[in-house]
Amino acid sequence: MPKISNKGLSMPESPIRKLVPFAEDAKKAGKNVYHLNIGQPDIKTPDQAIEAVKNIDLSILEYSHSAGFESYRIGLVEYYSKAGIEINLADLIVTTGGSEAILFALNTITDPGDEIIIPEPFYANYNGFGISAGVEVVPVMSSIENGFALPPIEDFEKLITPKTKAIMICNPGNPTGYLYSKKELQKLRDLVLKHDIYLIADEVYREFAYDNLEHYSILNLDGLGDNAIIIDSVSKRYSMCGARIGCVISRNKNFMATALKYAQARLSPPTLAQIASEAALETVPEYFEDVKAEYLERRNTLVNGLNSIDGVRCPSPKGAFYAIASLPIDNADKFSQWLLSDFDLNGETVMLAPAQGFYATPNSGMNQVRLAYVLNNESLIKSVEIIRAALKVYPGKI
Repeated sequence: MPKISNKGLSMPESPIRKLVPFAEDAKKAGKNVYHLNIGQPDIKTPDQAIEAVKNIDLSILEYSHSAGFESYRIGLVEYYSKAGIEINLADLIVTTGGSEAILFALNTITDPGDEIIIPEPFYANYNGFGISAGVEVVPVMSSIENGFALPPIEDFEKLITPKTKAIMICNPGNPTGYLYSKKELQKLRDLVLKHDIYLIADEVYREFAYDNLEHYSILNLDGLGDNAIIIDSVSKRYSMCGARIGCVISRNKNFMATALKYAQARLSPPTLAQIASEAALETVPEYFEDVKAEYLERRNTLVNGLNSIDGVRCPSPKGAFYAIASLPIDNADKFSQWLLSDFDLNGETVMLAPAQGFYATPNSGMNQVRLAYVLNNESLIKSVEIIRAALKVYPGKI
């Protein structure tokens, strides 16, 4: 039988989706499953985007420019300007989701065997992107004890080798919801400039910052210039996960020229999704105000509820719509599977994402789960009570 590549064999399963068969079996058994495992918002997509697709008047679905429709890119430059981020048209390439933007970035700046340092826990697919690009992901541990704040800068520096090409962060963070401060970002800036490496920031949750805090983009860090790369996406901003439209941004002309080669190799981003995404730029500010208020209420419901359970610790996220909680259990993988296969409360159960899959360091996060507060308040209240009841009878409770 022909062999599978070592790269393919080492590609990790998604901790977000690997329990799907158990959830499907639970539903077949008549259980109602509350999905806290995946960041699929139930927020309505802006009407402008839906109407733009409905009203398309095209006789041919043509390729777009490899960098994306010029009109859309011009609109994105205006969007970033309104957000206080000044870029030029040449600084931006439209991608097929934020995922492709990350792959473009990694392939542009690294060779096989190079290294990228990432604070963990981190978005699980970063591992997969690293494997695809032949890059070694080097983790630096953050702690639930301080809400997953930036690890000491000395912890980063001692990991830098001649193979290190970048430090990568997600801000606000998935899976932690942590929002990096300007001071923390300045520390990273100073470090990458000292070693002349890149700072990559996945800023797809920019709009979702809470408690009177504001998101600060690395593109606004003085002096970072050619060393900054931004990853962005429409998926969560406009609740358009299925559009698969994102972008990669840098003021580094050599980086952008090289990234464009990868964009040309895949021809172009999807036409219909670009039409929807360009229309979404007309979304009124009130939309985001309402969405933020809704997520803030949901965050408080979930976090306060979880912290009211004996033995549970859940730091309050300052951004995005995720939280990580430590539970008084032996193993989050086993617990999450058990919830689906062996437990229900009045015919209902919850699906969680075991946090172990968001760490690169072996045996880390074993008693932690990631929860996405993308359900309505009533569902979150019920979910907390299901977890509370489950922890009382779970055989592996500690």
